Amino acid sequence: MADFVQSANVKSATRTLAEPIVDVATFNTIVQSVITDNPFECVAYMTAGQSHPPVEKTKEAYTAKLVYQDTDAKTVGTGSHKFDTLAKFNAGVTALLAAAAVSTAHGGSVVHDLGKDAFSASLRCHDANGEIYMVNFSRDRVTITSYSDDAIRTNVETWADTVAALA
Repeated sequence: MADFVQSANVKSATRTLAEPIVDVATFNTIVQSVITDNPFECVAYMTAGQSHPPVEKTKEAYTAKLVYQDTDAKTVGTGSHKFDTLAKFNAGVTALLAAAAVSTAHGGSVVHDLGKDAFSASLRCHDANGEIYMVNFSRDRVTITSYSDDAIRTNVETWADTVAALA
């Protein structure tokens, strides 16, 4: 039988943030700035006859955390709702805060627990050297995956050092 022979050395690197990103608006600003400003100097490419931008969002998820409290501010219930876009997250939070029947069923008033919300987004980047790699953002870390050239990590790290929320 033939052996498998390693053909690439794919790496990943994670930056754990000193403090979680404060809110979904700040998170969205960071992700959108990578897509719009292209700080990693990625390049457009074509694969299988389809054009791709230099940086593209491939996945995103947003989870809203709700707490239901009685008149003594004692927790009488919780809710967790996951959305696949920021627009749906914002609309969902608005609807859930206005859902009087749900609050009544819990026996309390609803509060959006912003500090426990979770969000993530994955960006596919095409480096000028031809590599395609991923930059994954979550509330408490940034991870670079599927790269082999250390210059990619250095480039992302240099950019992240300029973004206060990513310290």
